[in-house]
Order: sequence, then structure tokens, then C-alpha cells
Amino acid sequence: MLNETQILVVEDDPAVARSLTEALERENYKVIWEDTAEGAVSRAQEINPHLVLLDVRLPDGSGFDVCRRMREHGLRMPVIILTVQDDEIDKVVGLEVGADDYLTKPYRLRELLARVRAQLRRAYGSLAATGGDVLYAGDLVIDRGRGTVSRGGEDIVLTPTEFRLLVHFAQHPGQVFGRDQLLEAVWGYSADLSDEKTVNVHIRRLREKIEHDPAEPELIATVRGLGYKLNN
Repeated sequence: MLNETQILVVEDDPAVARSLTEALERENYKVIWEDTAEGAVSRAQEINPHLVLLDVRLPDGSGFDVCRRMREHGLRMPVIILTVQDDEIDKVVGLEVGADDYLTKPYRLRELLARVRAQLRRAYGSLAATGGDVLYAGDLVIDRGRGTVSRGGEDIVLTPTEFRLLVHFAQHPGQVFGRDQLLEAVWGYSADLSDEKTVNVHIRRLREKIEHDPAEPELIATVRGLGYKLNN
């Protein structure tokens, strides 16, 4: 898929990091390991990895802060949050600061690898460049080749998942999608009740960035009892 795909693993437990590294390297990914929040932000800026696996509990800070800082620095690679708590608040906070997915410890390596593959495929596979592949959503210009969204010549910075959501809507203007359908199309896996809440968070974050008035959305409309659609 990608030439020497680099994955940044941010994990302070050496045994867990070693297990993750071995599993990822068996899949032919190049793994870079950091065990602190400061080291993670610095290394992410330095190498701009294709994907980040980010533990929430770090010795010098929170993985949530790491994710937020990476986004503030303009880093747009997919981020998967790893949390030891099966806590809805942790999951929502992770998505709020710009993460694309989350996984609760203890997790099965098979599931983690499936999530990694899905994020990489969505970010660099189906959305890869085909020159001049431009979509429109209202007054937004979506350039799939460059991976950018703009309005009136001004760029709007989206995370990879927000970008994929917008592209999916722009490809199907006026069509209503349920949360389960969006999870399958954008995240690449089937839904459960907890996962469907992920869609709500990402829709809200996307609206905050692209709507003139997020409280009264005009582009991405809610269809009560059914899901969401793009008004175009």
C-alpha cells in the first residue's frame, strides 16, 4: 500500500511496546517507539509518520494532550488512541482532540491490526490522488488529490477521518446515511452501539469546521431517526 509505512507507537510500558512493535513489524510496518508525551510530539513533527498508536497514560502527560498538540502543529495522520479504561468519557475526549479511532486495553492484536489497516487504507488508499479529482459541497472545494478542503481560497484543516466523512457525503449528495452505514464506509468496520457514538462526535467536529453556524447546520443535515445527509 505505502512504501515503508511508518507507525509511531507512543507507549510507556516497554513490554507492551515490544509486543506492539513485533506484531506491526511482522506486517512489514516500520515502527518508531516513544515513551513520553514530549518525545512523541517532537518525533511526530520530525518524521510525520503515516499513523500514530497513542497510549492515553504517559509519565509526563496525557495522550489526549499529545494528540491535540499534533493537530495544532498541522499533523494530519490517522491517530488511534489506546486506553486502559472502558470509559465513554475517555473515548469521547480522544475523539474531541482529533483522534480518528480508539481501542480499549486489553485488546486483541488481531483487532488492533485490523484497525490500523483500515485507517491506512482509508487515509492513503481509496483517497489517494487521482489528479484533478475535485468534489464540491456547497461553497467548499474538496481536492482529493491534495487532501485539502477550502472555502473562498482559505484552507480548512480537517483530520483524516473528518476528511473521509466529508468526501463520502460529497460523493453522495442528498443521500441519507445511518450511523452504521457511515462506520462501514468511512471507518471500514461494522457498528456496535459504542462505535455509533463515534460518528456523532466526528459529525459535530466536522460541522464546527465547515458550517457557517454549527448550531444551525446547513451543509450536513440531521434526518431525524435515520441519520445524516449532505445538502448540496
